[in-house]
Amino acid sequence: MLSKRSLVGVRLNFHTLAVLFLMLIGMQAFAADPAVANSDEAVAAGKTVFNANCKTCHKLDQKLIGPALRGATDRAPVELVKSFIKNSQAVIASGNAYYNDLYKEYNNTVMISHEFLSDDDLNNLLAYIEYGDTADPAAAAAAGGTEGGAVAAEGGIPNEYLTIILGVLVVVLLLILIVLGLIISVLTKYLTKQELDEDDKEFVNQKTNLSKVFKSDMFVVIVTALVIALVAKTALDGLYSVGVQQGYAPEQPIAYSHALHAGTLEIECQYCHTGVEIGRSANIPSANICMNCHTHVQNVQGAEGVSPEIQKIYDAVDNNQPIEWVRVHNLPDLAYFNHSQHVVVGEVECQTCHGPIQEMEVVGQHSALTMGWCIDCHRQTEIQTEGNAYYDKLVQIHTDSKDALKVKDIGGLECAKCHY
Repeated sequence: MLSKRSLVGVRLNFHTLAVLFLMLIGMQAFAADPAVANSDEAVAAGKTVFNANCKTCHKLDQKLIGPALRGATDRAPVELVKSFIKNSQAVIASGNAYYNDLYKEYNNTVMISHEFLSDDDLNNLLAYIEYGDTADPAAAAAAGGTEGGAVAAEGGIPNEYLTIILGVLVVVLLLILIVLGLIISVLTKYLTKQELDEDDKEFVNQKTNLSKVFKSDMFVVIVTALVIALVAKTALDGLYSVGVQQGYAPEQPIAYSHALHAGTLEIECQYCHTGVEIGRSANIPSANICMNCHTHVQNVQGAEGVSPEIQKIYDAVDNNQPIEWVRVHNLPDLAYFNHSQHVVVGEVECQTCHGPIQEMEVVGQHSALTMGWCIDCHRQTEIQTEGNAYYDKLVQIHTDSKDALKVKDIGGLECAKCHY
C-alpha cells in the first residue's frame, strides 16, 4: 500500500515537471543488425571504402546530398542494403517500397553503382556505417588541437558525441525526477500525520492545476527560450550557407549532356577542358572544339537531320559568336586553386570534387567547395608518391613517421597556400 501511495505521489506531484521535461528532450536510436561486424579492423577498413566512394554524398549522422547512413541495417535487411549499394537502380526497379520512397524523397537522385565492391568491402563499409567514428570526444579534441588550429570540415562536437551526451543527460534528469518525486511522497506522508493548521494542510494537499502551469511565468520563459533558440539556429544555419552553391545546376544555352559525352562515349575530360593539366583554370571549351566532332556528327545516335542543339553550335561558328555557357563552379576571389597542381601532380580524379560527372545530364555543383571541405580533404588524402619524382625528397623527410604522407604534412593546411 505504501509503495502504491508513493508512486501515486510521484505522478500527482511531478507530472508537470515531466511534461516540461519531455518537451525539451528528443532522442533517436538505431539498432544495427547483429550480422554487421563491429571489430576495429572492419571499421577501419570500412572507413577507407566510405571515404573513397561515399563521402561526397553521405554522412553518418546527417543528411548531405543523400540520407544519413547510420542505422541503414536497422531500416532494411543487410543483404538488401548491400544490393542497393552495388546497384541502387536495380533494387528500385524491383519495386522495393522502402527504397522507392527514399528515391522519391531525394528527388530521384541516382546513386552511382558500386559493382566493383567485393562482399568483404561491403561488410566493412556497413561496419563503419554502424559503428564508425565513436572515439572518445576528449581524445578527438586533443588530436584536433595538434593541427595548428586549423578549422575542421564541420567544426564543433560530432553528432554521435552529442547523441551520447544527450542520452546521459536524459538518464540523469530522469533519475533526479524519480528521486525528487519519492522525497515529496515521503514528506507528504509524514506531514499529513502531523498536527497542521488549515493553511498548511491546504498547501500539503494541493493538487496540480495544469491551467495555472501553462499560464505561469516559468512556462512562458521556457517556451520563449525554445522559440528564440530555434530562430537563432535557423539564422546561423542560413549564415553558414551564404556563398555555398552546392546543388546549383543552371540551365545552359545548349543542352549538353555529360552523361552522353563523358559517360556513354567515354570522351576524356581533358579533351574539352584543355587547361586542366597546364594551368590554374580548366577553361570552358570553344565552339571550335565542339566542331572537331560535330562537323560530321549532326544528330544523336545517327538520327536524320540536324539536332536543334547541335545547330546552335553551327550558328555560333557562322556568326563568330561565343557560346555563353553559364558558370557552375565559382570560388571566391580570395581563394587560389590550381587545377594542374591537383590533376597532374596530385593525380586527383575529376570526380573527387565534381562528383559523378559522367552520369550528369545537367551539370551541377556536387561538392560544397567550402574552406572546411578543402581542409578536410587535405587532412585525409594520402599523397600518391609512387612513381612521382616530385615527392622523392618529401618522402625521405617523412620516413620516420609511421603514418602515410598526407597533404597536410607538406603544408596543405597553411593559410598562404590558398590565400595570398
